[in-house]
Amino acid sequence: MNGPARITALAVTLAGMVLSISGCNRLQARDQLNKGVEAYKSSHYEEAIDHFQKATELDPSLPTAKSYLATALAQNVVPGLDTPDNLKTAQQAIGIFQQVLVKDPKDVNSLKQIGGIYYSIKKLEDAKEWQKRVLAVDPKDPEAAYWVGMIDWTEAHENTLKALQPAGLRDDGEGNVKAPKKILATIRAENAPLVDEGLRYLNQAVANRANYDDAMAYLNLIYRRKADVDYGNAAAVKDDLAKADDWRTKAMGTRKANEEKKDAGPGGITMDASGNMK
Repeated sequence: MNGPARITALAVTLAGMVLSISGCNRLQARDQLNKGVEAYKSSHYEEAIDHFQKATELDPSLPTAKSYLATALAQNVVPGLDTPDNLKTAQQAIGIFQQVLVKDPKDVNSLKQIGGIYYSIKKLEDAKEWQKRVLAVDPKDPEAAYWVGMIDWTEAHENTLKALQPAGLRDDGEGNVKAPKKILATIRAENAPLVDEGLRYLNQAVANRANYDDAMAYLNLIYRRKADVDYGNAAAVKDDLAKADDWRTKAMGTRKANEEKKDAGPGGITMDASGNMK
């Protein structure tokens, strides 16, 4: 065999070996992926993380492995804990979800997960931003709209408690009419934009999911924040509180109906929101 022929034969052999190794790696990656899923289902998150990491190393082109790895890491993030290790885990999960988004910018799961992680580590504005990105992809997503409205209420509630504290007052949930005007003016300035946005998004959530009892419950709460903002206008405060009571009643009734429906059980095979059989 002459020189060129030997080189060609060697190249073909090496190419075959590469393809064989690549195929073997893909099979091993899927095996690790399956083992990770089983570990995750059993709440063995550290074990699941190890399997998903191995899967991504064996087959970096496998997007599912990255998504599962980030999800398992997110499960290890302790809500409200600001230790360096917890924040490192959170940022690691966010970083991997962002890698998934590089290939698929409209991956709603990754967008939602990042928003949820930011909420867990108390970065509320970042959490809202990512939920709004979900809505940019799917404007009718009720959960993303709910999260934005719920976070708006959370921020407004914290602002109210902080403003009332120096006067030794507690939030009465009825407009805080006993608070000094100076304090109410501060609350209005801080909370008016949050209340307006929160009402808009929570109503959007209910419009796109008629039985969304959690969103109804927060509509009750945010109307009570609106009562603070409307101080000095007795008619507006009265209307805010009446609407709050209406939403509280609707939330309780809807929640009861949802629980009864859940207890009754499905009449056959159904699909969850991801299209999986239940």
